Amino acid sequence: MIATKQMDVRANIKKYFDMAFSGETVIVSRKENKNVVIISESEYNELEKAKKNVEYLAKLNRADEQVKNGQVVTKTMDELLAMEE
Repeated sequence: MIATKQMDVRANIKKYFDMAFSGETVIVSRKENKNVVIISESEYNELEKAKKNVEYLAKLNRADEQVKNGQVVTKTMDELLAMEE
């Protein structure tokens, strides 16, 4: 991980983008602690995928708890077909 200032990134943007593309995380410090992070697109995609997986697992856990607590409605196939009509 590399930390740098905003003006250094402006002066050497290709250098920092190349570093991010190579897997290095670049933290850009800004005023009022409004820092940003430069990462590669592939790393960003992996983070987004992990975030979605966590959200999906949380939904599964909630559904599992509902089943365990009897908070579900059970229908037979015949009942479902009758609802369709």
